[in-house]
Amino acid sequence: MINLVHNEMVKIVRKKRLFIIAAIIAVLVALFTYAQFKHVQDLQERLGTNDWRTQLQQQIIDAQNRLNSSGLSDEWRKYLQIRLQQQQYYLDHDVNPSAPGAPTFMRMFIENSIDLFLPLMVMVIAADLVSSEASGGTIKLLLTRPVKRWRILLSKYIAMILSISFILLSVTIISYLISGAVFGYKGWNLPLLTGFTINGEELNTSNVHLLPQWQYLLIELGLAWFVSIIVGTLTFMLSVLMRSTAAVMGIMLAALISGAILSSMVSSWESAKYLFMVNLRLTDYISGTAPPINGMTLGFSMAVLAVWGFIGFVVSFAVFTKRDVY
Repeated sequence: MINLVHNEMVKIVRKKRLFIIAAIIAVLVALFTYAQFKHVQDLQERLGTNDWRTQLQQQIIDAQNRLNSSGLSDEWRKYLQIRLQQQQYYLDHDVNPSAPGAPTFMRMFIENSIDLFLPLMVMVIAADLVSSEASGGTIKLLLTRPVKRWRILLSKYIAMILSISFILLSVTIISYLISGAVFGYKGWNLPLLTGFTINGEELNTSNVHLLPQWQYLLIELGLAWFVSIIVGTLTFMLSVLMRSTAAVMGIMLAALISGAILSSMVSSWESAKYLFMVNLRLTDYISGTAPPINGMTLGFSMAVLAVWGFIGFVVSFAVFTKRDVY
């Protein structure tokens, strides 16, 4: 199995997609770092101070003004109300959730990329693991080796997991190095509040507790890795079912984009909570953001994703081991 996995990793590395993904991550992190730097500068110039309490008070005032405006959708109004309560809680307990530093930037980058950017990078790796060999005919040569089919497919799946781990590691290291050059490398022990729960339009703070940022960040990276594995497994399944890599990428791209849209529109569509793409933003449960549909919890979303991943895994092996490739 080690030799099979090594062979699959060599194939992936030769395609140079991992290096291209790392380059894309570096460019985007640099852009987001500059954007965040300009935002902090503009906010300090507008308020005339770099005191985070004054800045947070201004954000609360801005949110209250937006709530008083007409034309807000119910979903956006609910989000602002919960966000306002959360910001007030941070202010009352003297906790700065956005203290400048590389760890803070890393945390925000993971939170904003977990449902679209990271899955897209995973999709680029997993989409052609099997379909490219089927369309190119090399799968026939591969299956002539005295190795059982399930072992061949398992080696590809393990190679995908290793590639996903490399992508998450790249995000962590690159975002830390680039953002730290601008914001500094401190902030690992910054206390952050977690444990917020949503009851309707009210923020429940009974279970709120403090975590050092390094623990908070480890939790978010673990959730991002879990989401990436599920998306990778579903893409892997489509790669087994279809010969066309373009079709695999098109289907997954449509699913991910529709999930980003549905998450802000499905509050009244109860059954949508069983769609995998509506459950990707697991980090929202840690930060206390309202779920797309009332009643959704971290455990529920992880269970839904696990079921989708299990189905994708079983279908992949069932089809691959029985398909007549000759």
